[in-house]
Amino acid sequence: MKWEGNRESDNVEDRRSDGGGGGGPIFGGRSIGIGTIVVALVGGWVLGINPLTILSLLSGGGGGGQVVQQQSPAQAPPAHDTMARFVSTVLADTEDVWTDIFRQGGSQYRDPKLVLFRGAVGTACGTGQSAMGPFYCPGDQKVYIDLSFYDQLKNQLGAPGDFAQAYVIAHEVGHHVQNLLGISGKVDEMRGRVSKVEYNRLSVKLELQADCLAGVWAHHAQNARQILEQGDVEEAMNAAARIGDDALQRAQTGQVVPDSFTHGTSAQRQRWFMTGLKSGSVNSCDTFSAASL
Repeated sequence: MKWEGNRESDNVEDRRSDGGGGGGPIFGGRSIGIGTIVVALVGGWVLGINPLTILSLLSGGGGGGQVVQQQSPAQAPPAHDTMARFVSTVLADTEDVWTDIFRQGGSQYRDPKLVLFRGAVGTACGTGQSAMGPFYCPGDQKVYIDLSFYDQLKNQLGAPGDFAQAYVIAHEVGHHVQNLLGISGKVDEMRGRVSKVEYNRLSVKLELQADCLAGVWAHHAQNARQILEQGDVEEAMNAAARIGDDALQRAQTGQVVPDSFTHGTSAQRQRWFMTGLKSGSVNSCDTFSAASL
């Protein structure tokens, strides 16, 4: 992936020196303990668990309590940190693409923040953990990532490559786009109104749409800046295959339970990323109306 020398985003917060998130956020006067989160989130994103669902449950659900962040002021990452520069560059590219797409649609895109952390971090959605992998919190419109996840992606999941890493960021930014469009809010409103199985199906559609939106970003980034090198698309497709619910469940337990899927199968994740990549159209990403996923 051709990224060096391109614009870096100013919307990156480096909280890696905060020492576990600077204290847990308080929900309605009740602190959420890190130990509880660790037990609940072991495997997290890697196991296909929806982080926001877990965080909502642990915080009492639905965001009913006021969140008090106890953190030191965020800093920009150091200039010599190559991986932080990479993340900042990919984020900047998503900003450029989505700003143009929203402008063409007659609206204004609001850039998300991207937070680098280690171990644990306080968010408006609860205390985030490295075990969750990268996640997006709609409450503060921030993407959170512990960069050690990329080592897991390469060494444990067998999905190396810088474009695979970019795909992960673009997927989380896709959740931000869904938040701005009101899609994720509508899905969240269904929590408690439908069965767990049905809510899991809605979660799958939400996640596959984020994969498609990541593909839309890649389409426009390639057209504007020719970022792709030979093998890059294959890297993203390999990553999508490695993090499919069926692949992760089979690797962890030897069994596949479709009703428990929250992110989609490997084939579905690959298909929807390629749909966005080929079309470059947000309209092509309507997983909720699709006859089949």
